[in-house]
Amino acid sequence: MVETNNIATQVFRFFLLVAIQLLVISNIHLFGYSSPYIYLLFIIGFPLNTNKSLLIFLGFILGLCIDIWSNSGGVHAGATVLVAYLRPLLLKFSFGVSYEHNNIKFTQAEVRQQILYLLSMVFIHHFVLFLLENFSTKLLLQTIQSTIITSIFSSILIYCIIILFSRIPKR
Repeated sequence: MVETNNIATQVFRFFLLVAIQLLVISNIHLFGYSSPYIYLLFIIGFPLNTNKSLLIFLGFILGLCIDIWSNSGGVHAGATVLVAYLRPLLLKFSFGVSYEHNNIKFTQAEVRQQILYLLSMVFIHHFVLFLLENFSTKLLLQTIQSTIITSIFSSILIYCIIILFSRIPKR
């Protein structure tokens, strides 16, 4: 059973990331391409010891909130559900035995492992997002270009947020 404090923290993180994404980050456009997507941080940082089905459901709700606000027809929901589903595989791929023993501390892991996990989550999310958004083989080059540029920008922003908040002392 998840403790009440942890549930409240996750609910707060969910709404805070959605609000920041929709009210601030969505207004940033890099090189005329799409905005970075920091709401993915909710899935990236979700506690390991919780139900995986719950994470997939919350990923759907998270993407749906972004879709409703931005009138994007379900592309965010599709991309977030996929990365929520693939998260255990990507954790195992990035952290190996540490994931199997359930003792991953992201900020204490090797930088290589942190970046591998973060980039794989962000790249897969963005590729699926832009693929669903463009939905055309004629726009494949544009899809790949948007994915690469936005993934780099989003990953840098997410990593900076993780580092910033890991340095804040916890009570």
